[in-house]
Amino acid sequence: MLDDFIIRATLAAIGVALASAPLGCFVVWRRMAYFGEATAHAALLGIALSLLFEFSVFSGAIVISLLMASLVTLTQGRSLFLDTLLGVAGHMSIATGLVIVSFISGVRIDLMAYLVGDILAVSRMDLLLIWLGAITVIILMIWRWSPLLLVTLNEDMASASGFSPKKENMVLTIALATVVAVGIKIVGILLIVAMLIIPAASARWIVSTPEGMGIGAGIVGISSAILGIKSAFIFDTPTGPSIVCVASIFFLLLLIVSLVSKRTKNF
Repeated sequence: MLDDFIIRATLAAIGVALASAPLGCFVVWRRMAYFGEATAHAALLGIALSLLFEFSVFSGAIVISLLMASLVTLTQGRSLFLDTLLGVAGHMSIATGLVIVSFISGVRIDLMAYLVGDILAVSRMDLLLIWLGAITVIILMIWRWSPLLLVTLNEDMASASGFSPKKENMVLTIALATVVAVGIKIVGILLIVAMLIIPAASARWIVSTPEGMGIGAGIVGISSAILGIKSAFIFDTPTGPSIVCVASIFFLLLLIVSLVSKRTKNF
């Protein structure tokens, strides 16, 4: 019989993996890894403000992540290059968050839990919030899949088809901020972007359609979550990093399979 905290941890990780899968495809297609990282860094500022003013950590993380991602989305291309803007926003957020944390007295703060996750401490309320966020992202991605895909391929074509690139980009921003907020408890600020990128990049080696890539990313993400938790339990390793390490192994194995398959076809 599995312990209750193991079941909660597994269900939470599966929820994050499911939400990350379709969103991660767009992150890979659009080369938004740095965008995701800056959004994750902003979450630390949200956590720090939450602890300072004594309100929900989840609320603070999602609000600040969403605010930062929205500001970058709205201002990109106006004066600074996007990578410069993301660099400034991300590092400013994490530095400000750490400074605020240093001023908080009387509150025991485990920064490592926020940086690399503390999935084994997931409570029932955390699990509820994670799945509410995951379901919201999944519904959003299914609803806007075609417009988002069209905008990703060609913004001019999307505009001609009656879709607003700015609106679709904002949908993606909301989904990204939500995944970052719900994923912090699982793999932490430093590793949440890995859970967005690695499963999607792994699926890319073996599928030929966007929908197939989304489904493949979900399978890799869920498998990584389950096997990562199991390996962490067996080898007594940090759970969040263990999940990412398993996902990385999937990536390498599928890369090898893809290369061998292509070489076989050439003969």
